[in-house]
Amino acid sequence: MVNGKAAVVEEFALHRVGPEGTESVFSDYTAVLKGDEEQDFLRKLFLKPFASMAETSEFTHPVSLEYNVLHGLCADLEAGKDLVGCSRAIAKHLLDVSRHHTIKAGDLFVARFSGVELGGAPYQAIGMYKFDDKEVFIESRVADGNIGMQLCRGLGSSKPNKACLVVFTLGGYTVFVIDDNANTEYWQKDFVGHKPKQDHVNSTNNVLELTRSFITEQLPQDMSIARADQIDLLNRSVQYFKENQEFNRTAFAEQVFQEEEVIESFQRFGQQYKNDRDVQFNDIFEISAHAVKKQARVFKSVLKLDKNFHIYIHGDRDKIEHGVDEKGRKFYKIYYEQES
Repeated sequence: MVNGKAAVVEEFALHRVGPEGTESVFSDYTAVLKGDEEQDFLRKLFLKPFASMAETSEFTHPVSLEYNVLHGLCADLEAGKDLVGCSRAIAKHLLDVSRHHTIKAGDLFVARFSGVELGGAPYQAIGMYKFDDKEVFIESRVADGNIGMQLCRGLGSSKPNKACLVVFTLGGYTVFVIDDNANTEYWQKDFVGHKPKQDHVNSTNNVLELTRSFITEQLPQDMSIARADQIDLLNRSVQYFKENQEFNRTAFAEQVFQEEEVIESFQRFGQQYKNDRDVQFNDIFEISAHAVKKQARVFKSVLKLDKNFHIYIHGDRDKIEHGVDEKGRKFYKIYYEQES
């Protein structure tokens, strides 16, 4: 999703933030590291954690977007205001919203980027990263013909405990949020203040999750369906998303479910799904290949038979027959052309 391989870390600031009662230190300068090795390290530290994310967000506020503090500070940065002042304000905003929460002291980096790719297009971006822990590593030194070493603490392959990347996309910022505690209220709600963005990425995620829930949970309640047939529907669903660049709800339902009764049940379930989860997606939208790749992992194609056998079904459903013998034992008959 986020491609930072050609991005440039223009500058970054470092602040030390801690819970109430501990000292916080705010830097009054930014660092600029232009060397190839330094840039490569910074890209891995700041952008690589977002490379596999397939969920996009946007800023929000229960009253009005203008009251979202972080959104306002990011707008200032996009307009060209200096990083030192804005990053200090970001650090103080974090301290304000975490005042009544138990947080660890840590390093807060605020970085400015150019050339961050999203959907194949380059954008300016701002990243915020809170590191609570540091790695222990051995540093060797040579002096006067002798070699020595010492234990040090710092950041290397560490991932941030919490992070937020704001990409200055057209028509509204695209926000990515990392939280090691999955849903820390002060970070998710009070500091960032975000909600799922209504775009093709989340639309792809939502429809795939809707489809999986329908096939595995709702459809067995509506009619008797063999597990092999469920797997076949799951495979056909993923295949549609892999083979098409655009989702069309009518074409998808007809191609995957085929029977009118099942199609009608799917359409009813889809509307209920939207209402229950308060999500929106259009009947036609561009498919996100990255979201498909990630979601496909949870579309299980394994048929488990007691504790004896697992059958992996990836293709032709017609080559599997289900039945019951004269002794009442259930069986699957599998046809194949070659063995490997």
